[in-house]
Amino acid sequence: MTYIVYDLEFNQKYSNSSNDKTISELPFEIIQIGALKLNENFETISTFNELIKPKVYTTIHPYVESLTNITIDKLSSSELFTTVYHNFINFIGNSDVTLCVWGKADIKELIRNVKFNNLSTSFIPLKYIDVQKHASTYFNVPKGSKIGLKTAVELLNINFENRFHDAFYDAFYTTEVYKKIYNTNINPKIYTTNNAKRLSKSKNKVNTTALVNQFEKMYNRKMSDEEKSIIKLAYIMGRTNQFVH
Repeated sequence: MTYIVYDLEFNQKYSNSSNDKTISELPFEIIQIGALKLNENFETISTFNELIKPKVYTTIHPYVESLTNITIDKLSSSELFTTVYHNFINFIGNSDVTLCVWGKADIKELIRNVKFNNLSTSFIPLKYIDVQKHASTYFNVPKGSKIGLKTAVELLNINFENRFHDAFYDAFYTTEVYKKIYNTNINPKIYTTNNAKRLSKSKNKVNTTALVNQFEKMYNRKMSDEEKSIIKLAYIMGRTNQFVH
């Protein structure tokens, strides 16, 4: 048994350069993959950490940049997704592999980016463990809520350097949390397209115009176009649970 604990960082539309069809097909473009490979004793065998040069959203959204400290200058000399994906698949290897993620969204978005780039998803292991879900159970988080990675790290007294929202560090922290909460009742599940459909289904649709209006009332002024964009983006990103720490 080999575990691949991985995490992703994303960029999203900022300017009006992308059309609605592209945004629908690829709302989040991966700009970093970080991972650790563990053996059955949870010992780290090797690591993976690569930035990705974006080809769809070539301007880093200010919210993403402030959250991740990833700039376009850092990405400009990086490889495109196709190359990094092949490197990641080689890193995963051909052994009996179980993916470990902090929320199933990372599996969904990896598959979506792979398909968007006309690459094969057949190399992505289907067995997975949602560490966030098990951590939420471990800490008896109320139904309908999920514990954030940083909160779990702090509650478990795991040493950290406050380097969150970095794919490699988040994969490392996910690994440490999994080690702490592991028990023999935690078994891998099989990821299917039905998982993805349930994940993307939204019971409630939020009126983003009303959301912006609420901010304007709170601050007693009009929001600039950039502020409106950041508010809407923060809401969309929050629903993915990628930035809940």
